[in-house]
Amino acid sequence: MSPFERLHPAIQHHIVNSLGWPALRPLQEASIAPILAQKNAILLAPTAGGKTEAAIFPLFSRMLHENWPGLSVLYLCPIKALLNNLEHRLESFATLLGRRVALWHGDIQDSTRQKIGLNPPHLLLATPESIEVILVSRRTDHRALFHNVRAVIIDEMHAFAGDDRGWHLLSVLERLTHLTGRDIQRIGLSATVGNPETLLTWVSGSSRAGGVVIHPPTPQNVRPDVQVDYVGTLGNAAIVISRLHQGEKRLVFCDSRSQVEQLSMALRSHGVETYVSHSSLSLDERKRAESAFAQGQGCVIVATSTLELGIDVGDLDRVIQIDAPFTVSSFLQRIGRTGRRPGSSRNCLFLTTSAQSFLRAMGLLRLWVDGFVEPVVPPPAPFHILAQQIMALALQESGIGIQAWRNHVGGMPGFAQMDPEQQNTIVRHMLDKGILFADNGLMMMGDAGEATFGRRHFMELMSVFLSPPMFTILHGRKEIGQVHQRSFQTPDRGLIVLALAGQSWRITHIDWNRHQAFVEPTQEKGTSRWMGGGQPMHFELCQAVAKVLMGKTDGIGLSERGKTLLSELRTEFEWLEPNQSCMVSRNRQELQWWNFAGGMVNAQMAACLEERGCAAKADNLFITLRNTQDPEGVLKTIRELLSDPEATPCAIRYDDDLEQIKFSSCLPQQAVEIMMSKRLDASGIVRRLSDQTIKLIAM
Repeated sequence: MSPFERLHPAIQHHIVNSLGWPALRPLQEASIAPILAQKNAILLAPTAGGKTEAAIFPLFSRMLHENWPGLSVLYLCPIKALLNNLEHRLESFATLLGRRVALWHGDIQDSTRQKIGLNPPHLLLATPESIEVILVSRRTDHRALFHNVRAVIIDEMHAFAGDDRGWHLLSVLERLTHLTGRDIQRIGLSATVGNPETLLTWVSGSSRAGGVVIHPPTPQNVRPDVQVDYVGTLGNAAIVISRLHQGEKRLVFCDSRSQVEQLSMALRSHGVETYVSHSSLSLDERKRAESAFAQGQGCVIVATSTLELGIDVGDLDRVIQIDAPFTVSSFLQRIGRTGRRPGSSRNCLFLTTSAQSFLRAMGLLRLWVDGFVEPVVPPPAPFHILAQQIMALALQESGIGIQAWRNHVGGMPGFAQMDPEQQNTIVRHMLDKGILFADNGLMMMGDAGEATFGRRHFMELMSVFLSPPMFTILHGRKEIGQVHQRSFQTPDRGLIVLALAGQSWRITHIDWNRHQAFVEPTQEKGTSRWMGGGQPMHFELCQAVAKVLMGKTDGIGLSERGKTLLSELRTEFEWLEPNQSCMVSRNRQELQWWNFAGGMVNAQMAACLEERGCAAKADNLFITLRNTQDPEGVLKTIRELLSDPEATPCAIRYDDDLEQIKFSSCLPQQAVEIMMSKRLDASGIVRRLSDQTIKLIAM
């Protein structure tokens, strides 16, 4: 019996007759047997590779064969826009089978939520935070709603696994497992990742079912068309885009919302039909832009990574990247938006605006050509997530036993790896500080916890990330989007003009209490601000940049401007040699240690050097040391530092990092120090640096 024939007859019929598919894709065929066998799985394929159907077809087959009642499948996504995009697609197929699909997230009206609670669908699309809201809220009978859940699909799993949101997701799944009393099947979907077997163990959590990574080969007969160009400025990038590939649909990625707004306004000034998409635009504004772009021709949509995660904007002709993303996996997601039509090839044009971003693009493509994809590594020691989950359980259960929380979330991998005494210390600290209080052996929210995270503020408890101070921008009654409050700061306290949705808006009134600003259109040039700068480059990417500077550029396409810049940079770095780092002395006041170690590692090394009396400033590729009249002495200090890799994390200054970790105030100081030292541990990379010789060069 073929895999296809193992599906329920109704599903076979509708795949052939309703969808009109002549055959399943390799991933879809390969997924049928293990999913029908109730195994946990990770399904890997490029964007538009059919991952959703690969998971849904066999689960719907089980639903029909086994007559699953009520809500039996959860489909979790990292962003609401992706959920909105999937709803119609999944609902259309479910309706053919006599099954229902519903959507639940922060934008869904209360009346719709009440209907879902009274008459649950068979499949619910949601974010993990929305599932926890249901578990904690008294407005929905979560036990009745989730009692029949058999399987969970986690789309874009890599977007969860690399940060604390992944630990939160797994904690919620453990609570659902405890609530249902059954081993819930877990299926993760992702594009190519560097460590799929590790992620399979991660996503399986306490599940006793076996697991499998499904990643059949997908032959690409046409080589992707990838080229790096150097244009110097964002304005020049707009000129190139306006003149190149006219008549084609182009998706342009930027890595900041400010850059998206600047570029979109520049393109419109050149007469290009331009749409905008990023997370700070209102839902209606994003839907309007994405729908108009999907139906248009010869137009451009400028977006952040929000359009990286599989949201359907129709057939694309080109992907253009301003500067470069920071990971190969992100690049693969983006280039995967193209080449969907038969006979077309995947493509990506990098338009870099600085020498630094040019080198990042070249290093990224060096890794890609060499077949490297970053492993997704969950952050260690999620002590603050444990504190958050205990508070959430206290609300969910109207009081939780001092040790009973372990029955609900103790099997979550991040918690299972902790020392039980460390966990007990965190619980005692929360009790001592009044975040929790105990009554007859049950822990409930204390006065301090209630004031910050209690029922009146419980939405703050559901998110594991801190929210910046954002203002909603309104034109009449229409919401345009949100900007950070620092957008209102002007040196002369004059008129404030914002850039949002690809247009300029003059502020007419600010309601500081309601965090709202009212605007009207203007022709003046506007700017907006959002917090969050560029992320640090990782070690492998920086090492790839060094390889490029030393001449390893085979397989990387370059424009003539790119070739000229690369030639100039190679001349500037002609002193680079393999397996060594260089200490460059440009004058008696400054040394640069070019170690290509990455931003995080160099920040730690610079902190260590500061403690040893050297004025140091970190960059991704090098460390600058000032007021150094004794280069040999500095070189000796660095060699001593590298000889003891374990000493480096001890000098970490993690105040800025800690500010970004929500619920850290619920932890004792010792737990904070352990958590941050583990998360910022660079000893492995320091060991690799210690294997290299350091060459002192006078310029």
